[in-house]
Amino acid sequence: MKKAKCPILTVDGIFLEKGKVLLIKRMRFPFVGFWVLPGGHVEYGERVEEAIKREMKEELGVLVKIKKLFGVYSDPKRDPRYHTVSLVYLLEKDKGKIRLNRESSKFKYFSLKNLPKKIGFDHREILNDLKKEYRI
Repeated sequence: MKKAKCPILTVDGIFLEKGKVLLIKRMRFPFVGFWVLPGGHVEYGERVEEAIKREMKEELGVLVKIKKLFGVYSDPKRDPRYHTVSLVYLLEKDKGKIRLNRESSKFKYFSLKNLPKKIGFDHREILNDLKKEYRI
């Protein structure tokens, strides 16, 4: 029997404040130097809700509250390394001040009307969906 290939499950977080969204500048392959939503891989045995909270603590140093599931993104080409499926959550900061880890060099809140040119993965599609949702 042929071994089945399965997509890898990931999570991404949206922090939306006054029409601006938080993006981080990647320092790791792929998309080095590109702006992305914070996020990462779901670990085996972990609930996706736990994964998004863990990833935000690891990447940004903040505790978060989940406001809602924003969407699911599953284009097989969204990550050049392998097929991923991402659950994207709308989040709000609960506790802590943003402190980046070694995966990112900067963070910045961008107006949804004036996003950077270099956005990695399929995050521009996610941000365009966010603009439609909030009519920005």
